[in-house]
Amino acid sequence: MLEIIRTDNDSYQFHLKSASGGTILKSTPFKDEAKVKDAISTIKNSKESQFAFERKTNHEGKFLFEMRNSDGKLIGKSLHYDSEAGMENGIKNLKKAFLG
Repeated sequence: MLEIIRTDNDSYQFHLKSASGGTILKSTPFKDEAKVKDAISTIKNSKESQFAFERKTNHEGKFLFEMRNSDGKLIGKSLHYDSEAGMENGIKNLKKAFLG
């Protein structure tokens, strides 16, 4: 499920949520809602191979990933996961729900 959120600083983001309602990915900010919708449409109509998932660990030992397009531009970041397996499952769920 995709949700468009208006942030505190008058920009917009999309959040991709799992079937259970947990947030898988938060997008980078956009200036207006139309640009968010355009980005979502572009991503949905792209092939999975056009995206890279950069896996990371933060200073607290939590796992997260970033989704980038083929030009290396950041599309969004995941929330933190307690385990590497959880992070990999998040990427799998994102691909299934968003890149179908």
